[in-house]
Amino acid sequence: MAIDETLLDLTGTITSNYVANNHVSIDEIKHVINLIHSTLAQLGGEPVQEEEAFVPAVTARKSLADPTKIISMIDGKPYSVLKRHLTTQGLTPAEYRARYNLPADYPMTAPAYSERRKAMAVKIGLGRKSTGRPKLGLAAPK
Repeated sequence: MAIDETLLDLTGTITSNYVANNHVSIDEIKHVINLIHSTLAQLGGEPVQEEEAFVPAVTARKSLADPTKIISMIDGKPYSVLKRHLTTQGLTPAEYRARYNLPADYPMTAPAYSERRKAMAVKIGLGRKSTGRPKLGLAAPK
């Protein structure tokens, strides 16, 4: 059965039940049918959801003012890395940026934390070109 036929059948069934149990004049029947039909037709549509306006706890400038931490716009608390905090809130970095109208290059890591991690990586030799020596744990080719 097509959607229109189902809608007409439901309208007829509800109207006949309403008229059988309520006093309705002949002039009002057309209005009752139109009201029931339009109400049923609206039920099949997508519900209209209002977008929730998210008010940031701090401004974007203030969130990046301290190089040792980034202040979350969700709760106003400082973090070295926002990613874990965002996942606990059910957000991805892209969704966070979109929610608060932040640019695509808005950092998720505090600059001082990034520098510490970079220094540590350089210290242990990550990012250097291979010197031809075998890597630890691998046998030299014969």
